[in-house]
Amino acid sequence: MLRIAVPNKGSLAETASEMLHEAGYIGRRDPKDLHVIDPQNEVEFFYLRPKDIATYVGSGALDVGITGRDLLLDARMPGAREIEALGFGDSTFRFAGPPGRFTSVQDLQGARVATAYPGLVDAFLDEHGVAVDLVPLDGAVESAVRLGVADAVADVVSTGTTLRQAGLEIFGPVLLQSEAVLITSPTQAEGTDTLLRRLRGVMVARRYVMVDYDLPADLVDDAVKIAPGIESPTIAPLRDPAWVAVRVMVARKGVNQVMDALYAIGARAILVTAIHNARL
Repeated sequence: MLRIAVPNKGSLAETASEMLHEAGYIGRRDPKDLHVIDPQNEVEFFYLRPKDIATYVGSGALDVGITGRDLLLDARMPGAREIEALGFGDSTFRFAGPPGRFTSVQDLQGARVATAYPGLVDAFLDEHGVAVDLVPLDGAVESAVRLGVADAVADVVSTGTTLRQAGLEIFGPVLLQSEAVLITSPTQAEGTDTLLRRLRGVMVARRYVMVDYDLPADLVDDAVKIAPGIESPTIAPLRDPAWVAVRVMVARKGVNQVMDALYAIGARAILVTAIHNARL
């Protein structure tokens, strides 16, 4: 059986479980369950702390896992590697400090830097030739400067509001753009390709919709320029030989603009339906 590590809590847990369910796997019914067997799909799920998943997978104890790219890099497990970005759980890592004190990464030389991701930050600073005194914390790092245990912080940034409220300003380059990723052990186990193909199908279904419409036959070339589809639209004749029926996949984002453009050239009866899963 393929052994899969899944976050048991935190920002990635719910979406990861939903994605696996949409991919056809059995999930846990009780949030306290730490181990679930899906015999039909020949997989076992192990629900673990997100920070520990890279360690279990990298050591070979488990075959694959879903975790954050930030947590993967922070773990520094050479045996664990990313094989697919999963399109959720986006986050950005930045440095922040008192206004006007730091303007670049090099200004951190010799400073105390608080972070909940010491492995990630240490590796980034090593690449830039900057030596600091890392202060590992388990969250709420924005208070570290005000409380005097650090000179600067490295943390997840969304809008920057939390850091500004703590009297800090962002400086320097982005450390990392992170998101949820599928990771694998040193020896890719049998069944990983099937899991990956299913998850890709879910991602396609979330990004695309199916658009059907009727169109005068002499306008097909114009319509295809607006909505070319993945490979090519499906075009079928109607009873009226002057008209055809068209079916095409369109990106969910911007589908209303596509519908407007199709209507403007003469398409009618334009319908949009969701895609529940896909294999491309």
